Amino acid sequence: MKFRFNYKYGLITILLFLVEVLIAMYVHDEIIRPYIGDVIVIGLIYCFLRTFLEARTLWMVLGVFLFACLIELGQYFDFVELLGLSDNRLARIVLGTTFSWEDILAYALGSILVYGMERMFGNHVD
Repeated sequence: MKFRFNYKYGLITILLFLVEVLIAMYVHDEIIRPYIGDVIVIGLIYCFLRTFLEARTLWMVLGVFLFACLIELGQYFDFVELLGLSDNRLARIVLGTTFSWEDILAYALGSILVYGMERMFGNHVD
């Protein structure tokens, strides 16, 4: 694993972040906000890490997936409340408050898409 700045992934991170913010602010439906947003967040976290790190693609994707699953598991145990952040709106939005198996499936799909796109575009690191 090497530390270095990759402006391409930095720009993609900013773009995906803006998409997530727009979804959170303006989309109130049954598919895009709850599921597509969770698929996209995997790409957002992955691209953020790739902005600063060069590491094996598979391990980075798996690490992001496991991180997302840990956050989801924390929701099951109401860790926002345990951290004393239940009155913090931003913490509730970012960390979430409701466990869902569908979210884990969305994270898995996002992980598969990220890995596949990295392979397809030749950006993967072996």
